[in-house]
Amino acid sequence: MASHPYISGPGNIAQAITLLKRNFPATVTSETIKRFNLASNNESYVINALQFIGVIDAEGKRTEAGQHVFTLHDEKAFQPAFADLVRAAYHDLFDLRGEDAWSLNRNELIGYFRSADKTSEIIGARQAGVFKVLAAVAGFGDVVEQVAPRKPTNERASTRKVVASKREPKSPSQQSVEAAAPSKGGKEISLGVRIEINLPAGASRENYDDIFQSIRANLLNG
Repeated sequence: MASHPYISGPGNIAQAITLLKRNFPATVTSETIKRFNLASNNESYVINALQFIGVIDAEGKRTEAGQHVFTLHDEKAFQPAFADLVRAAYHDLFDLRGEDAWSLNRNELIGYFRSADKTSEIIGARQAGVFKVLAAVAGFGDVVEQVAPRKPTNERASTRKVVASKREPKSPSQQSVEAAAPSKGGKEISLGVRIEINLPAGASRENYDDIFQSIRANLLNG
């Protein structure tokens, strides 16, 4: 069994620490982490990490060390005090690597935890992730917290529906009505007709005159 804490999303631990710095209740349990809306179904792993660094005891009660460190408002005071908690918790790693333990890369940490706890590659990687997060909180690296994906609001969803409805094509009946409606100003709609006539190539001028007179009489004036 792994003696060092691990979790699939180590950023949850960083967020829990941030929230506890703001308000550290006398007892912290899985229900507390659940109310923080962190580590869904993995709340016990966050509790295990907090117990490992000594800020809460086996019953979830706040320790004196945890109370002292988490009430240090100034980051310049908090980080070295928190680093002392991490050093004490990971004393085996620091006994072996000294202060260089803070700067070990992920693969080096995985190798160490797998060797120390006889764990699988997956568990070793998660143990390394927890240590890297705790090191970042102590000022050795950048903290990467878990960010829940944002859900689209009802307002955005309704906006998309309105836009979609505006783009719907008009029905044929609507188009025909609009085509027949009079234009603005009350003017009547004029209709233009184009007539194409194939004239015989060898026709005389008289033939052309007869054709045009017939068109005028039957189509234009009729």
